[in-house]
Amino acid sequence: MNLPEHYKRFYRTQLRFALSMMVVALLAGICFQESGRKVLITEAVPVGAHLEYLLSLALVHGHIFLIGVLLPLAFTWMLHLTQSLGLEPVSPRSLTWTSALYIPGTILTIALMLLKGYHLVLGVRHGATDFNKLNEAFLGSSHLLRAGVYGLGHFVMALGLGILVAGVWRTLRTR
Repeated sequence: MNLPEHYKRFYRTQLRFALSMMVVALLAGICFQESGRKVLITEAVPVGAHLEYLLSLALVHGHIFLIGVLLPLAFTWMLHLTQSLGLEPVSPRSLTWTSALYIPGTILTIALMLLKGYHLVLGVRHGATDFNKLNEAFLGSSHLLRAGVYGLGHFVMALGLGILVAGVWRTLRTR
């Protein structure tokens, strides 16, 4: 199969990102396991609260695999299928914008998940056991900042994904 040059560039970008996120996901899993051992179940941190404090950090590992590894691999697979079906290629501009938006949005989202997870775990390790106070203190106690940064990460990631979906959808109408 003769792939267009812009497909090859997109494949390389997405595969490099997926491979690097695979390493990050494995490291996040190891860090979660090690950090979880540091938050002990005590009277101040009973079993249910222990789980609640670790949950934000526990979810990072799976999210990195999903949005950092599996989705980029699915992107390349979708594009490969369009070529296998003999459809018109997605435009180079769409693929460039997809990578330029999806990758930074994903990195920001993952960084915020790690930051929040460690904010809670380190807070408990240093004696703060009121989950609501710890949660509210995240990102300087600014709900506006938190909503803005989380919203930005998710919006940029979704916009990149939307551009790819629209591009692939357009190619499906060509036959």
